[in-house]
Amino acid sequence: MQEKNKIEFSIIKGLGPSILKAKIPKDIVDKLNSYVDELIVNKKKSITLNHGNHLVGDVTQEFKVEEEIMKVSGWANFLGVCVSNWIQKETGNKITKFHILNSWIVRQFKNEYNPTHWHNGHISGAGFLKVPKNLGKHSQNKKHAYRGGNLQLIHGSRMFLSPSTFNIVPKVGDFYFFPHYMMHTVFPFKDTDEERRSISFNAEIDDKIYNVYGA
Repeated sequence: MQEKNKIEFSIIKGLGPSILKAKIPKDIVDKLNSYVDELIVNKKKSITLNHGNHLVGDVTQEFKVEEEIMKVSGWANFLGVCVSNWIQKETGNKITKFHILNSWIVRQFKNEYNPTHWHNGHISGAGFLKVPKNLGKHSQNKKHAYRGGNLQLIHGSRMFLSPSTFNIVPKVGDFYFFPHYMMHTVFPFKDTDEERRSISFNAEIDDKIYNVYGA
């Protein structure tokens, strides 16, 4: 599906909660990567924007994305448009509130990982700005697919006709939106010195739309 503003998205079913997959426009990916590249060489600013003490990942660096950068890069608008379309298609309601609580970028290298966790707010998401050409392979012969570097969404219990995980192979520009309570993890990868760079966010929408059961 492609909206008037050229943002491509599709709704994924099969894991309990609805998941929205969207494509970050290339110009936004480029602006965010340039922003991070500048932070890497600006040691003072990278320390100021360090977000690692707020997150659970065992990774090299995690940067908070400044509000002004979210605006001028188009990142905030991208998130708002996607969430608005998603919520309206799934609930029939138009949101009047979209408040980004925070957004951050993760620099992950070989053998690093992000343990199973969930987020704050109402809506969260994660996607990819840079992906190594090679994420490694199984050390032994295995029937199941290698998951190094994958993002895995987790919900419910694995039962007959009810999968409990959804594995996502990282591709530059792919972004996944999900309810904040959706458990997820990122697997370590190997056999490369290249960086896996991802971006995430947390946001709140209208309470009357989110609290469908009056919680």
